[in-house]
Amino acid sequence: MADSKIYLNVPFAQKDEAKALGARWDAVQKKWFVPSDKDVALFARWQAESGVAEPPRSKTSSSKTKSSSKTASGAKTHATVKDFVAYDGDTPPWD
Repeated sequence: MADSKIYLNVPFAQKDEAKALGARWDAVQKKWFVPSDKDVALFARWQAESGVAEPPRSKTSSSKTKSSSKTASGAKTHATVKDFVAYDGDTPPWD
């Protein structure tokens, strides 16, 4: 348990204040955390509501935006792009 970190929800505008109190930046998780030698109470305003340390975020669980979807009729739709030309597989649109 010596390796567990208490992650904080620090808004960008308040990062300097958290850093001044001793918070450290975890570049992998991209979150601020409380080092083990600091008093957690100093960072109460940035702790998660549950008060429990947040588990590390996995890279596979990030939300992805959909660029296409299927309609009820089964037709595939694409995101609106001004110069989009659909490729049907026969003749490339770039020729």
